[in-house]
This record gives sequence, structure tokens and C-alpha cells, in this order.
Amino acid sequence: MKSLSVFAKDLGAALKNPKVLIPMLVVLFIPVMYSGLFLKAFWDPYGKMNELPVAVVNEDKGARYEGKELTAGSDLMRELKQTDGFQWNFVTREQAEAGLDDSTYYMAIIVPEDFSAKATTLLDETPQPATLVYEPNEGYNFLAGQIGGTAVKDIKTKISAKVTEAYTKSVMVKVTEIADGLGEAGDGAGKIAEGAGKLDDGALKLMDNLLVLTDGTGKLLDGVKPLTSGVSELNSGASALQSGSSTLAGGLQQLSAAHQQLQTGVAQSTAGSRELSGGLKKTVAGTVQLQNGTQAAVEGTAKLQDGTKSVVDGSAKLAEGLTSSEAGSAKLTAGLQASADGSAQVTDGAKAVAAGLQQLAQSNPQLAASPAVQQLLQASAAVAEGSEKLQQSQQQLVQGATALHSGQEQLLQGAAQLHAGSQQLDAGVTALHSGAQQLHSGSTQLLEGQKRLAQGAAALETGGGKLTAGMQQFGTKLSEAAAGGSKLAEGGKALEAGTSALLSGARKLGDGLSSVADGSKQLAAGAGELKEGTAELKSGSGKLADKLGEAAEKTSAVKQSDAMIEMFAQPVKIEEHRINEVPNYGTGFAPYFLSLGLFVGALICTLVIPMRESAVPGASRLNRFISRTLTFSLMSILQSLLAAIIVLYGLGLEVQNIALFYTFTFITSIAFMWIIQAIVTWLDQPGRFVVIVILIFQLTTSAGTFPLELIPDWMKFFNPLLPMTYSVRGFKSVISTGDYSLMWSDAGALAIYGVAFLALTLGYFMFHNRDSEAAVKSEQVLTV
Repeated sequence: MKSLSVFAKDLGAALKNPKVLIPMLVVLFIPVMYSGLFLKAFWDPYGKMNELPVAVVNEDKGARYEGKELTAGSDLMRELKQTDGFQWNFVTREQAEAGLDDSTYYMAIIVPEDFSAKATTLLDETPQPATLVYEPNEGYNFLAGQIGGTAVKDIKTKISAKVTEAYTKSVMVKVTEIADGLGEAGDGAGKIAEGAGKLDDGALKLMDNLLVLTDGTGKLLDGVKPLTSGVSELNSGASALQSGSSTLAGGLQQLSAAHQQLQTGVAQSTAGSRELSGGLKKTVAGTVQLQNGTQAAVEGTAKLQDGTKSVVDGSAKLAEGLTSSEAGSAKLTAGLQASADGSAQVTDGAKAVAAGLQQLAQSNPQLAASPAVQQLLQASAAVAEGSEKLQQSQQQLVQGATALHSGQEQLLQGAAQLHAGSQQLDAGVTALHSGAQQLHSGSTQLLEGQKRLAQGAAALETGGGKLTAGMQQFGTKLSEAAAGGSKLAEGGKALEAGTSALLSGARKLGDGLSSVADGSKQLAAGAGELKEGTAELKSGSGKLADKLGEAAEKTSAVKQSDAMIEMFAQPVKIEEHRINEVPNYGTGFAPYFLSLGLFVGALICTLVIPMRESAVPGASRLNRFISRTLTFSLMSILQSLLAAIIVLYGLGLEVQNIALFYTFTFITSIAFMWIIQAIVTWLDQPGRFVVIVILIFQLTTSAGTFPLELIPDWMKFFNPLLPMTYSVRGFKSVISTGDYSLMWSDAGALAIYGVAFLALTLGYFMFHNRDSEAAVKSEQVLTV
């Protein structure tokens, strides 16, 4: 009771002395000033961001996209005018730079002139992102720059969503067009399949006809071999005829010369009548042989004339057949060329379809991932490859048909030459036959004349004149026979030349028919490959038509709507579920500033309240300890009570439990007070310096502002050793999280700190010697 009496006397003396009472009342408001004013200043800084001046510059010139005007910069300006985020100042670039230089604006947002133009390059080969220039005046206020950076990111998100909506609308239009195009492609593929079926039937007929052509060419080649052999024999006979006709012509020349001599010797006929009679007998015999020879020549030339007429007729028929064959091969070449051109168009179309489908898959990854689209891509690639092979096969067929046509043209030329030679041969044979007939007629006449000469030999003398006339007539006929012999020799030469040309033409005909046979075989083989290719084309085009139909049906199912476009533009939305929600900065920083205010308030108390002595003379050590401790504890209770009331009702701080908040505030305040009391009691003025150092370490390591993980590692060592760590964490529990078990744990830690340091204070009073009287008097004693 005596200890409480000392405390009561000290308190009564203080209340009666204004110089003591006023400083004590001022010290009571130190925690309120720290925590209340700081929290008030930073209670909700984002609530007044509309007073933060920001310069906005729009230099965007706009752009055209899909036939529409895109003005992303102007759209942004309208969006900002409807937003209360900052105090927007829409100025020029020069005004913005001047405002940043003289600190009129905290930051500037600049929309470049190519902002809209770059926003339209998304689907280009090298897209360029639209750039929004942000220039914070961090030297003026760093935190304002950081806040502005966050706001600019939000603006960027909104602009990106608007641009994406424009892209999505364009893509949806393209998808609709693709659906229509796929439907048309499906119809076209159906027509391709129908045409491929007809082409398959035509290829089958072409293969059958080429097989018939190959067989006929083989038979024609077999028929040409006997012709070549007959023409060779005919050429040999013509050579023999030419040799015989030459000999006959020479004999007739000799006979003509002999006739001249005979005519000369007619004048001497009287003297040599016997010799003439004998010579005439020999002449009659020779003439008979000549007549027999000319008769055989007439018969031979008649047979030769019949043979040459057959040759002329055969060569004419051969020429007609080759003409028809040449016309057919020309039509075949033209048809194959048209088929090749058609297949080339089919190939180009198939490749275009495959390329279009490939571009569609690349522009739409979701569509490309569909199995049906993958099958469609494979089918279109197979059709393109098959149609290309078909085109190559048809090109080979065209080349073979061209070679066949060229060979048949050569055959036709050879047949024409053969026909012309056979006609010349026929003319020569006809002339030879005529000459042989004339020769036979002349020899008959010669025989008759010789007979008459023999009959008139008796009357030779009297009929000399008649003999001379007959000899003249005989000479004329003999000259005619000699001329006929010459013509016969010339006809033999012509016949030999004609048969040689006929033999050469027959050989060329055989070679040409061999080439035709080889070409027809190659055509037949190519037609077989064409048949296989058309079958594959028919099958592949059918599949292509089916798959294109399915793709068109699935693509047309994509319907454009505002909800879908919004989903494309903003596929992800953030749904925020706050755990232990903190409504504003003031609530978040309250644990830190309350701890700081109570600690500083306890420190200031040591400046106005004596630490060791009492106003009661002769008070014992224990009484002085109890009086000082109760005094500091009372100050602590009053400080904590004022601070709690101000933040709860003055600032409107919302806590999980008001009673526990008061309790924890009192525990924190008295623990800080007992800690500082012990340090200053033991060390006096140096003790206050030590307390300030402890305060500094607590400000940086208590995790009241930034998380503990963000401070340097060597500072983390002090976190569990200092009391403010537990006060900050306990206030967070009772204000925001509602984790009362953690709050009581932290309160226990603070109580341990307080009791431990209170024991140190008791130790000082119980075991430390009293200061000298001069030291006691020098201390400013507050009579409490």
C-alpha cells in the first residue's frame, strides 16, 4: 500500500503543476499524431487520382482496314474522356513536353501517328504491334509514375480488346466466305468427279482402240513384207528387161545399117540374084525368129502392164489408207492435247484447292486441329498429286501421238512417191508394150515382105524398080522398128528406175510401219496408265467432293454474334475472390503505423517523465520502481486508448473484433513502454539512441509495408528478434484476417518481451546503487 501511496502522491503533484501536466498531455497524443495523421494522408490515395494532371497527345492519322475506317487513337480519346482515372489534359506534343519540363504534368500518354496503321498489320507476314508511348515524370514523383504505369496497362488492355474485336469481325466474315467457297468447291469437285468418270470411260475406249490399232499395224507390217519381196523381184525383172531391150535396140541398129547396105546392093541384085535368094532364105528364117521374139515381148509386156496396174491400184489404196490413218492420228493428237489441257486445268484447280485449304488451316488453328479438316487436307493433296501424274501421262500420250502422226506423214509421203513411181512404171510399161506391138507388127510385115521378096525373086530383074520401092518401105519400117527399140530401151530404164523407187518406198513403208507399231504399243501402255490415273482421279475427286461438303457444312455452322466476338476479343476474364479483403491503403498500413506510433509515443514519454526518482523523499527502491512503472503503464494505456478511438471512429477503420482490437492495442503499447523504460533506465541518454536504432531496424524488417521476402537476406535475420514484427502481424490478424489464434500468439510474444524488460527495470532499481545527490538534482523530476 505504501508503494501505491508514493504513486498517488506523484500523480497528485503532477496534476497540480501545469508545467508537468501539459507535457504529459501532449505526449499522450504522439501515437495519435503518428498513426492518425499518416493513415489519414494515405487512407485512399487512389480515390483522388482524378486530381492528378496527366497530358494526353493524339497524333494518330487513322487507317483503312477491310474497307472500313479504323481510328484507334480517336476511340481512345473518347474512352479517356468518359473515364475518371486521372485529370486528363488533351494537348499537343509541344504542350505535353513543356508541361513535363515545368512539372505541370506527372506523366504523358502519346498516341503515335501510325497507331491505327500498325493495328491493321496483324494478318500481315511481318505484323507490327501498335505502340502507345508512356512518359512518366518520375523525378517529380516516382510513385505517381508507378500508378500511371498500372493505369496505362489497363488502357492497353482495353485498346487491345477493341482492336481484337475488329479483327474478329473481319475473320467471321472470312469464315462465312470460306463456307460459301467450300460449298462451291464441293459442287466443283462433284463435277470433277463426274468428268473423271467420263474421262475414265473414254480412257477405257481409247485403250481398246489403241489395242486394235496395234494389232492392225502388226498385220499391215506383215502384209508389207510380201509387197517388198515382189517389188524386189519386179526390180530384178525390170533390170533384165532393160538389158534385153538394150540388146534388141542394138540389133535393130545393126539391121538398119545392113538394110542400107542391102539397099545399096539392090543395084547389083541382077548379078547376085542367087546370093540374094539364099540370103533371103536366111533373112526369112531370122525374121521368123524375130517375129517369135517380138510376140514373146508383146506377151511379156502385157503381163508386165497388168502387174504395174495392180501396183498402181495397190499404191493408191495404200495412199488412201495412210491418208485416213494420218487424219485419225491428227484427231487422236488433238484429242489427247485437249485432254492434257483439261487435266492441266484439273491439276491447277486441285492444287489451288489444296493450297487454299492449307492457308485456311494455317489461319485457323482450331479448324486445322479438326480430324475432318486433316482428312480433307490429305485428300486434296492426294487429288493434286494424282491429277499431276495424270497430266504427265497424258503429256507422254500426246508426245507418242505426235510421233505417230509424224511417222504416218512420212509414210504418206513415201506412199505418194510409191504411187507416182508406180504410175511412171505403168506408163513406161505401156510404152514398152506399144513398142513391142509395133515391133511385132513390123516383123510380121518384114516376114510378109521377105516372103514376097522370095516370091518375087524370080521376077527380080523385071521388078527391080518395085524391089527398090519395097526396100525403101522396108527401110522406113526398119527405122521405125529401130526407133521403137530405142523407146523400148528407154522404157526399160524407166521401168528399172521406177521399180528401184518402188523398192525404196516399200522399204520406207516397212520402216514406218515398224515405227507405227512401236508407237501404238507405247500408246497402248500409256493408255493403260491413263486408265489407272483416271480411276484414281475418279475416286479421289469423289472423296474431295464429300470432304468439301462436310467442311462447308461445319464452316457454315460458325455463326457471328456479339457474344462470340467479345469472347474472341477477351477470351479470359479475371474473377477476383479476395481473401481477407483490405478495402483501402489506410486499412492495409494501419498495423504498421499503429505499431510505429505506439513505439514512438513510448520513447517520447521517457523525455518528460523521470526514469528513476520520485517526488516523495526517501522513497524506497521498490516504491520508486512501482511508481515509475505505474506512471509509464498509465501513459501507455491512455496512448493506446486514444489511438484506438481515433482510428476506429475518427478514420473509420473497420476491424474484425473491436474488443480484441482494444486489448491487443493495450498489450502492444504496454510492451513497447516496458521495453523502452528498461533500456533508458539502464542507459539513460545513450539508451534513447539505442531505442532509435531498434526503431530503425524494426521499420525495415517488420514486413509492415513490403513483404519480408523482398528485403535483403541479412535483414531477415532481425525479423523474429524485434517486437514490432509481432505487433504488426497481430494487428493484421485482428483488423483484416480474423486469425485470433495468431493474434493471441503474437500478444503472448509481446507480453514475454514486456515482462522480460520489466524484470530488467526491477533489477536496476533493486540492485543498482542510488545516484549521487548532484545527479539526482540535475535530473528534471516530474512530481508524479
